Formats: sequence, structure tokens, C-alpha cells
Amino acid sequence: MTDLDLVSGHGGRIDAMARAFPGAPLPWIDLSTGINPYPYPLPPIAPDAWERLPAEVARAFCETTMAESFRCDPSFCRAVAGTEVVIRQLPSILRAQRVAVRARSYADHAESWRLAGAKVVTHSDPLALAGEADVVVIVNPNNPDGHRWSIEAIETARATLAHRGGWLIVDEAYADLNPSLSAAPFAGRKGLILLRSFGKFFGLAGVRLGAVLATQEILSSIEDRLGGWDVSGPALDIGAAAYADHDWQAATRGHLAVRMQEMHALFATSALEDRGGTDLFRFVRGSDANALWRRLAEQGIAVRRFVGEAHHLRIGLPADKIAFSRLARALNP
Repeated sequence: MTDLDLVSGHGGRIDAMARAFPGAPLPWIDLSTGINPYPYPLPPIAPDAWERLPAEVARAFCETTMAESFRCDPSFCRAVAGTEVVIRQLPSILRAQRVAVRARSYADHAESWRLAGAKVVTHSDPLALAGEADVVVIVNPNNPDGHRWSIEAIETARATLAHRGGWLIVDEAYADLNPSLSAAPFAGRKGLILLRSFGKFFGLAGVRLGAVLATQEILSSIEDRLGGWDVSGPALDIGAAAYADHDWQAATRGHLAVRMQEMHALFATSALEDRGGTDLFRFVRGSDANALWRRLAEQGIAVRRFVGEAHHLRIGLPADKIAFSRLARALNP
């Protein structure tokens, strides 16, 4: 697999981008991941968080703080070392044969089910297949186009699936941007599994922290596979501090909304059409996405492209005025 192949399948691979485009100006600007460029300020970490195995009380405190932020019952919330590991485990837990996913969405969901031997069906609205699929997976808001499902639609699909013994998986990786979209208050209901990411909104992807909200049966199955020490002590401490800091969360939502308005204005002056997204990334359409992706890469700017897509890119939020100016010059040479 070449470096160009690596950077086509996923965002965030700046090392591979640098190898593929050695003449690009430095430093690289990574707009390929949809991660908040204004991270939560790291709190002090007690030495014993590094020196000892994670304590049960630290896990319980982090999970309770998470649940309060999500507005759900703590007994249905389990911290995990990032949601990707759970996405890879769910096929062996649920053992579904027919799985419905959105036609364009976070690819790891479909990939994990295909690897497990399930038949994956794509649909513009997977919730419409709740009456026939064993599992329905949605990302809400969707990545990369920001499509949103209402709480009412989610609950109707969950009830339909639960009645048939099926499952609705809702990946809420970007729900912290707009908590009113979250189905977290329904956590623990039959047939519902929610995934929450920490690194994207809080800008600390390297912490490797997330949460699963589900019935006790599902949480026990996950713990059986991951063990009790899968989340590090420092990650638990950082997560507890960040989820308890509601003032920072509210201020960050406001700041990101303002910064994204600047992105809208930039796209309006370029040849790109804004097709949706969130306040951390935009899904844009252009006449030749591959040519634009390469032009940006040659300028040391990484954005997300999609295999088989000739017209669409996903562009994240620049961290500062310098990065924004470089993006603007590259889009309007």
C-alpha cells in the first residue's frame, strides 16, 4: 500500500502525507480529522494516575461525570479507550446477519460488520430499514455531511428494532456540539446502543477516551472483552475534569460556531459549494475534488477525500489566522 493509498482511506495521517508530498511547505496543516483545534486545557494529573493501575473509584467518578453531562443514568454508561475498539467488538456481541448503514458515513462501521460476515445494506436513511434489518447504524450528526435525525425518528426506529430483537447503534461522535440531538437520555432502553467520543469535541484525540451507553447486558459483554483496565488512569482524570466543565463546553460551542461562519464566508468566495457538516468540519463540493485535494496537499494542507468520489471533500476548522490564511490562499490562488 502506497502513502497515497493510506491517506485516501482515513484522515489524520500527516506522516504519510509528508512522505507523499515532500516538497510541501511546513508546518503541515491537518484539516482532515474534524477534531477541535482548540483543545480542553489539560488539568493537573496526580502522580499515582501514572504509577498505578486505574482505580475503580476513578473509573466510577469519570463515568458518573460523563453520564451527568450526557443526561443519562450512570448505570448505563461505560468509559472505553475510544469508541473504535467498541465498533470492532459489536459484531461479535450482536451477531447480526443483515446490517443497514447510511450510504455515505463513517466507514469503520460498515467495515467491521463486513469483516464479521454480515450483509451490509446501504440506504440514504437506514432508519427506514428498521422493520427488516437486524441492526441499523447511524452517525448523528452524520460524518461527513452533517445529516441529522430527530429524537422522535430515532426512538421510533429503536422501538421497531427492539420489538423484533434487533439493535439501533447511534454513533454520537459529534453530539457534544449540539446536545439536544443526543438520544443519551434514552440510554438503557431495549435495542439501543449509543457511542460517544471524547477526543473530537474536547480536541484531545490522543487521550483515547469514549463512552458506550447501553443496557447492562451489552456493557457486561463489552467489559468481558476489554477487561477492567482498558482506560488509563490519566484518561479517566482528564475525562472527569472536562465533562464536569460545563462553562468551557458552552463557551467552546459558541466559539466554534463563530469560527465556522468564517469558513462559510471563505467557501462563498471560492468555487466550492457547502453541502453540510458540523461546526468542526464542512462537506464541500467542487468540480474536481481530487485535483483540489492534491493542490492543497502541495501547499501543506491535508483535507479529507473519499475513495470513488470525484466532487466532494471534507475540510476541518483551521486552528488560527495563519492556518486560515494559508487555506484561503490555496483555495483562491
